[in-house]
Amino acid sequence: MATDIGTEASPAANAPSAAAKDAPRLGLGRLYLRRFLRNRLAAAGVVIFVLLVLFSVFGGLLTPYTHSDADFAALTRPPSGTHWFGTNQGGNDVYASAVHGLRRSLAIAVSVSVLTVVVAAVIGSSAAYFGGRVEKTVLAVIHFLLVVPSFLILALVSHRLAGDWRVLVVVLTAFGWMSTARVVWSLATSLRERDYVKAAEFMGIGAPRIILRHIIPNLGSLLIVNLTLGVVATVLGETALSFLGFGVQTPDVSLGTMLADGAGTVTSAPWLFAFPAGLVVLLTVSMTFVGDGLRDALDPTSVTGAAGGR
Repeated sequence: MATDIGTEASPAANAPSAAAKDAPRLGLGRLYLRRFLRNRLAAAGVVIFVLLVLFSVFGGLLTPYTHSDADFAALTRPPSGTHWFGTNQGGNDVYASAVHGLRRSLAIAVSVSVLTVVVAAVIGSSAAYFGGRVEKTVLAVIHFLLVVPSFLILALVSHRLAGDWRVLVVVLTAFGWMSTARVVWSLATSLRERDYVKAAEFMGIGAPRIILRHIIPNLGSLLIVNLTLGVVATVLGETALSFLGFGVQTPDVSLGTMLADGAGTVTSAPWLFAFPAGLVVLLTVSMTFVGDGLRDALDPTSVTGAAGGR
C-alpha cells in the first residue's frame, strides 16, 4: 500500500522540475532590461532624458520666437504669458534660447561621447592586440596627452576659431579619449589570449577584423557605460568652456552661454540663470542615473544585477 502511494505521488513531485526545465529562458537582452528596470532611479533617468530630448526637438513649436529674435519692448522681463521664461538684457526670449541651447548642448555632448568611445575602443584594443612596439608607442602617447593641460588648449583653439560648435566637438574628442583608451587597453590585454582570438588567427582572419569582431564586442558593457557617463562629462566640460567664454560663441547659444549671461543677474533677474541651470542639472542627473543603472545591469556581480536575474 505504501509502495502504491509513493508511486502515485512521484509524478506530482517531479512536475515542478519538469516545468522549470521546459520554461523558456530569458534572452540576454531581456535579462539586462529586467535588471535595468529594477533600478527605479535608472528608469526615471531614461524618462527625464527622453523628455529633455523631446523638449529640445519640439519645444520650439510652442513659441513664435526663436533664440535670435529680440523684443525691444520687453528687456529683462520676468516670466509672463508672452515670454514663458522671461527675456534677457537684449530682449531675447529665454524659453526659445533654452530650447536651442539644450539642443546645441545635447548635439555636442552626444557627438563627443560617441566619437570618444569609438576612438578609445579602436586605439586601446589595437594597442593590446598588436603588443610590442605598437603598444609601447600608443601608451606613451596616451600618458603624454594625459599630462598636457588640455583645458588651456581647448580654450585657445575654440576661441581662435570663433567658437564653432563643430570645432568644439573635434577638440573635445581629441583630448577626451585617453582615459577610456587606457582602460580598454588594460582589459583587452587579457582578451587577446582567449581561445576564440587564437582560433581566428589560426583561420587566417586579419587583425582589423579580429579587433572589430572579437575584441571590441567583448568590451561592450564597458563602452556602453562610458558612452553614457561621457555625455555627463561633456555637458559639464562644454558648459564650463562656454561659461568662461571659450566655448560656443554668439549668435549661437548653448546652456553654458546662457549660464554665463545669467551669472551676473542672479539676484536682480534670477530666471536668466535658473532655467538653464535647471536644464543642466536635469541632464547631468538623468544621465548619471542611466549610467549607474547600466553598470549594475551589465555587471552580474552587483547587488542590483544579481537581484534582477532572479
